[in-house]
Amino acid sequence: MSLPKTLAEDVARNLVMVARLIDEDPEEAYAYSRIALRLASRVAAVREAAGFAAYATQKYAEALAEFRAARRMTGSVDLWPVMADCERGLGRPERAMAMAGDPEVQKLDKAGQVEMRLVAAGARRDMGQIDAAIVTLQSSELASNSVQPWTPRLRYAYADALLEAGREDEAREWFGKALEADKDGSTDASDRLAELDGVEFVDVLGDGDDDAADEVAPRAEDRSDAREDEDDEDDVDLDGPADGSAKA
Repeated sequence: MSLPKTLAEDVARNLVMVARLIDEDPEEAYAYSRIALRLASRVAAVREAAGFAAYATQKYAEALAEFRAARRMTGSVDLWPVMADCERGLGRPERAMAMAGDPEVQKLDKAGQVEMRLVAAGARRDMGQIDAAIVTLQSSELASNSVQPWTPRLRYAYADALLEAGREDEAREWFGKALEADKDGSTDASDRLAELDGVEFVDVLGDGDDDAADEVAPRAEDRSDAREDEDDEDDVDLDGPADGSAKA
């Protein structure tokens, strides 16, 4: 569906902000997505962006509705794994498992199939089937030495499932493999390894340092007296404009 030029530009600006903010400020990204949705609800890309923004803020029912709308518009199966994960978020892992066995999964590309496997394993864990979750993650993609975009998350999920099953030595091995593949820091595999090895991170600014800072810092009344002395010495225009910026 085509939009008038000015409207299309407004929608595009809001979608750019959704993409820019969705990781660092999901709530703000969600707000921009709602604006885009009001402007162009019949555009598939807008419905998809609104779905991901709702998903990032754990509004799973809303996200699922948007993903379904986008899928109806495009006929694409690409959103199938995240739709299944929304079912998990809504406390319906059985529906997620049913979707994992749907013929639509066979239409996904390799990345989508790996994502579906991760969702299915998560659904198994939701239902308390930890051994089945481990088996679900065992695949040619997991065994491969080739590092793909999904490799760190797949290895991490496998390690985490092993740990939940009490297989700590194997979990440590797979957290290590996840870390080797995780060049972008997309997982906290290093922290999990440190935790398993009993490494504790100590805050160097402990209570003793806080006490020392309190001794050095002047009391509130001393700061007030000092400010009054400065005001007497300097003729400061306190009614002048402040230097700053406000977000629209």
